[in-house]
Amino acid sequence: MTVMKKKSGFTNFLARTFLRFTGYTYSNMARLFMRLFVGIMFMQFGIRHLVHFSELANDFPCVMGMSSETCLIFMIIIELLCSLLIMIGFMTRLSTIPPIISMIAAEYYILHNLIPQTAIHNISSTEPGYLPIMFIGIFLYILLAGPGKISLDYFISLFIINHEGKDENEELEEV
Repeated sequence: MTVMKKKSGFTNFLARTFLRFTGYTYSNMARLFMRLFVGIMFMQFGIRHLVHFSELANDFPCVMGMSSETCLIFMIIIELLCSLLIMIGFMTRLSTIPPIISMIAAEYYILHNLIPQTAIHNISSTEPGYLPIMFIGIFLYILLAGPGKISLDYFISLFIINHEGKDENEELEEV
């Protein structure tokens, strides 16, 4: 004779809660959060550079033989445009490449003390070199993981696949 134990309501609640927190993945929501977070954080630098353009135009580091002002303009475009594209999930993987390159350059200039120490460039921190590395890591994650299903990239992919009469499961890997 088998004796079945009936789970109490509280035990059942704990089991369901445990499974929700450990057994389910919310990868598309996580990717959306990561894109929005890094986009907003990176966009702040573009806005700060745009507001203080006249102060920064002469002192901004020169890269590849371009003038300080030209480099600053490119940096503002990268910070604002790429942030916006990453946040909405349009050409996401491609949009992470310019910020990665710019953060590698920023890390180089920080490590070699080539950036003038002004309040516009720095966030209050004892180790400012960690900020570009953090951005590089997040952008590399987005580059590898992709935008997820909550993005324009995914919806455009679905449109193209359906327009060509193909099956979504065959054309797209697990998104």
